[in-house]
Formats: sequence, structure tokens, C-alpha cells
Amino acid sequence: MKTICKSISKTIYLSLIAGVVFTSCTKKFDEINTNPDKSTSTSASALATSMITSITSSDIGGTKTFMGPFMMGKSILWTEQQEGTQYNKISRTDFSRLEVLRNVPVMLQYAAGLTDGSQPSYEALGHFLRAWEFFYTTMTVGDIPYADAIKGESDGVIKPKYDSQKEVFAGILNELDSANTLFGQGTDFEGDFIYDGDVSKWQKLTNSFELYVLMQLYKHTDDSDLKVKERFKTIATTRNLMSSYEDNFALTYQNAGGLCYPWSNTAVQVNSFVIYPVVGRNLIDPLKETKDRRLFYFTEPAAAKIAAGLTADNYDAYIGVEASDPLNKIKLAHDEKLFCDVNKRYVDLFNAEPVGVFNYWQLQFILAEAAVRGWLPTSEAESYYEKGIRSNMEFLVSHTEDSYTHGMPITESYISGFLPSVQLSGDTEHKIEQIITQQYIAGFMQDANNTAWFENRRTGYPTFILNSSTNLNQPNTGFPKRWLYPQNELDHNSENVAAAIESQYGGNDNVNSLMWILK
Repeated sequence: MKTICKSISKTIYLSLIAGVVFTSCTKKFDEINTNPDKSTSTSASALATSMITSITSSDIGGTKTFMGPFMMGKSILWTEQQEGTQYNKISRTDFSRLEVLRNVPVMLQYAAGLTDGSQPSYEALGHFLRAWEFFYTTMTVGDIPYADAIKGESDGVIKPKYDSQKEVFAGILNELDSANTLFGQGTDFEGDFIYDGDVSKWQKLTNSFELYVLMQLYKHTDDSDLKVKERFKTIATTRNLMSSYEDNFALTYQNAGGLCYPWSNTAVQVNSFVIYPVVGRNLIDPLKETKDRRLFYFTEPAAAKIAAGLTADNYDAYIGVEASDPLNKIKLAHDEKLFCDVNKRYVDLFNAEPVGVFNYWQLQFILAEAAVRGWLPTSEAESYYEKGIRSNMEFLVSHTEDSYTHGMPITESYISGFLPSVQLSGDTEHKIEQIITQQYIAGFMQDANNTAWFENRRTGYPTFILNSSTNLNQPNTGFPKRWLYPQNELDHNSENVAAAIESQYGGNDNVNSLMWILK
């Protein structure tokens, strides 16, 4: 994990290299109309920096935007005004993720001339970036353009056809397989501010992420084309995977404007939104029930409880507020100081902790679920599960000063005593609930790609309370399942998007319809 400083500086570099200016009114028409502020040359490394930025720091965002996925996942509640994401309001998405991929073939053109052995690495990166962006795009709507995506007028394709979600997932898996092979053939490359171009770490990420993709297909394990279980087992047992939280696909921060931790409020980054969050009961209640000391690393005690005589090291000083409560009730809890705020370290520090968009503990919980489902030896489930919890706790310890632990530090002896208290038990379904709950806890202020919401949609865990009086979804008797297709597609690619809507949803582009992976 490297600082985002390189990301910003190289992105600026990409925009400013060798500007072209015109000096004579006698120039040819195309020369006269050349944009003097647009770069006419770049490099594979600069394009790599730009695209890695797009799937990391750009996705994470800053201040209120950073909190959006946690509002959607019910671990953060908002008191400024009613937030649609907290109350299940989903509307149209866009395909901006796919637009980013236009730079992949350009990057490969520049990489083709490299003689230092890094050309395969850039090709591998291109496959990974495509897999990542296609995955998160299809997860929002279902069928999307894949084979014809990123093409244009020069290819004779200005209105790309849509591929079925099954075809898209097959393509994503093949891209990740190719990335794994090519990272194994290439040398370290330039332009990467996460792993400093270390191809071994990129290969670990690629394979770990492919397991996550495969887990989304658990309802299609009998598909003879995808071979989900067989593929999962092969990757899990024969390929390089993330081996510790040091392999997290994460951003670290520094004390400079635009480069600070997203929620910090410091001299160089003013965050006017710090007065609005309330930590939800979906996070706090399971922490209190199991006497999990991560509670003291994640949150602040309720001020009213401290005023009443409780100490900050008392679990009873922490109150979880229900996300589906009416806004005025949540505001009242906020005004009466009967709520928990996020831990002050998230606000005070420019580098509170690295923020990952895919983390080692996430991999461990995926492996644990696979073992419980019988994709891997069931006897290994507990080991994976415990590694996920342990690594998240150790990560927090390594990034939290004692002054922010409320006198309840997580020590090795504590971890050793805690793990047996939450061991997997009961039937398969209960074990899945335990695993997803622990993944949800570990994902607090991490996993900025709506991971918690996707997991709830996929498994039903953690349980979100449906309050018909506050639910903004229509009808208010259920939770939404997807976003609507982009307006730009409806305007400019209407025939193809209409065909996709018809084949999947009977012609009704509805947020309550189930996409293929959920059936």
C-alpha cells in the first residue's frame, strides 16, 4: 500500500505533458483546431496511474461521499437531511466505469514498445481493470455491453449490444485468468501507487478478487459452462492469494490538501459534515453482544451515558440507533446525545487508516463461506473465519493509537480469548450468517463499493429492518434489488437497452426485479 501522492501527481502529469499550441493562422484546419491544453503524448505508466486512481481514490471519494456506502449498508445514519440511500431509494446509475476502460488499449499500445519485461504486466493490468469495472457495472443493473463495449465509430460500433449477465461473468472470469497468467510472466511495472508495481501482489489480488466474483455465482453452481465450484477450488488451492492485510488493495494518506483520509477534519482538509453521522445498531449491537472490543476502535460512547456516570470502557455506554427509524427520531437521539459517533481518530488524523476496496480479511470470509458450502473441505471453515477476524483486529491495532481505544485495547491475549466465543456453530445457514456478520463488522469504514449492501442482497445478512413507514422504495413492502439503466443509454442506445430490459425483466426497468445472479 502506497500513498496516493503519486496518484495525484502523475494524474496531473498526464494532463499537462507537452501541450500543443498553434502559432500561425495559415495552419491546416485540423492543426488550427488542436486543443492547446490537451496532451498529445503520454506513457503506459501514466495511463496505469490514471486508471488505478479511477478504481481506488475516485471510488472512495471524500467527506460525505465517502459515507454513502455505509449509509446504504445501514452502519452509518445521517442527520443532516433524509438520505435516499439510508432509506432504500435507488434510481438510475451510469456507465462511467466503462468509459474509464477506453484508456486500456491506449496503455497497451504504449506498453508494446517496452523492452524491460513489463509489457505482460501492463497487459495483465488491463485485464484486471476490465474485469473490475465490468463486474461492478453488471452488479448494479444486470445485462450490460461487454463484447462491444469500449468500441466506437472506428470499429463500426456506436450502439453496443448487450450481453447476458452470464456471458459478462464468463468474460470477467476469463479476464482474471489471463491477468493471473500475465502477471506471472511480467516484471514489476511503473505507474502503480498501491503496490509499487509489485506483480506478485497484483497476482495475489487478481486471484483473490476472482474468488469474490465466483462467490457471487453461488446460486449457479450447477452451471456446466461456468463450473463455479471447480473453478473456485482450483484457484483457492493452486494459485497465489493475499497472505496478510499488508496485501490489502488499499490507499494510504498524507497530510496535504486532497490527500488526507476521506473523513478527516484537519487544518489542510475541512470536513463540515462531521456533525451529522450516527452509528447504526446493525454495527453496534453485534459488537456489544459478543463483547467485541472493535466497538471501542470504531465508535465514541454516547455522551449522555458518559454524563450519567458510565465510563468509556463500559459496553453499556454505547447505543446503536436503528437505520429505518424516522429521521426526526434519529435527530432526537442525536440532539439528546443518545447515540454513538465514529471514533475521533477518523476525524482527528490525516492518516487514520488505509482504506481498502478489497481486503485480505474479505478473502478469508469468502473462503470460510466456500468451505461451509462444501466448495472446500468443511473442516477448514473455522480456520478461514478466524483468520478474517484476527487480521481485521490486528489491522486496527496497527493503525490505532492507545488514546483512541477508550481503555479497551485489543491485545493478543484478548484475540485468543475472543475467537472461541464467536466460533461457527449450528446449521449451514447459521454459519453463513455468522460469516457475513463478521465480514460486515470488518468492513466498517472500508469496502467502499457497497459491499455490505451487495452481501445483504445476496444472502439476507446482516438483516436490515423493513419499516414501511420510512422505506422510500416503491412498493414500500420490499427492498430494492438493482439500479435502473442509465438515461444516456435510453437516449442513445435505446434499441439495445430495450432488448436487455425485455429479456431480463419483461420490459419493465424496475428496481425490484431480480437479475440473473440472484435467481
